Amino acid sequence: MAVLLRLPAIPFPLRNSSLHSSKGMRMAVNTHKNTNISFSTTTRKLPILLFDIMDTIVRDPFYHDIPAFFRMPFEELIESKHPTAWIEFEKGLIDEVELARKFFKDGRPLDLEGLKNCMREGYSYIDGVEELLQVLKHNNYEMHAFTNYPIWYEMIEDKLNLSKYLSWTFCSCINGKRKPDPEFFWEVVRHLKVDPASCIFIDDRKKNAEAAKEVGILGLHFTNVDALRQDLSSMGIDISADQTNLAQE
Repeated sequence: MAVLLRLPAIPFPLRNSSLHSSKGMRMAVNTHKNTNISFSTTTRKLPILLFDIMDTIVRDPFYHDIPAFFRMPFEELIESKHPTAWIEFEKGLIDEVELARKFFKDGRPLDLEGLKNCMREGYSYIDGVEELLQVLKHNNYEMHAFTNYPIWYEMIEDKLNLSKYLSWTFCSCINGKRKPDPEFFWEVVRHLKVDPASCIFIDDRKKNAEAAKEVGILGLHFTNVDALRQDLSSMGIDISADQTNLAQE
């Protein structure tokens, strides 16, 4: 099940309460660099939900489909690939042509279009997650992607249309940072102009959820959608919806 990494206080609205209003409030956030960020916010429904994408919302083809594409076991793929090329691609430091050139340590050629097609075919929603996103959108929660992924996130969008539910606001290839770098989390807070405790971050990697907690964001370690629903509901997040209304959206 999902593991809730708790903070001392969770200032979120109860399920039947009205929108949490921070109109006119001034909020000061003390960062890890001992500087203060002061926010002036307007009425806004809180908390804001930040979702990792791969293996949290979307199935990651890397662990099964890609080894099959290269006709090698996963362990051999890890041993053969360049140690930093994918990370550089995720951070937007190199483009896909450069990725293809240096993907393998020994310089062997890479079928770039074949690899992209394999990735594209492997993208699909994790079971039950799209339905949860639909309910959260119906209940007017603000949602953002917060993901380590290269420009190929556009292939995910083209196939699955995630922007129906959330904004692709925080992508490593755009921001030039990767989780669990604390500065990436602080960049999210500065961009959203909210107190960190007004955000919930969901990620299938526990170390990323724990990193969120270190900057004051509530971290949830995702394992499956049923556990996530239970945790969100226990925190006062409204995950109920009229099925007739949902069908019409």
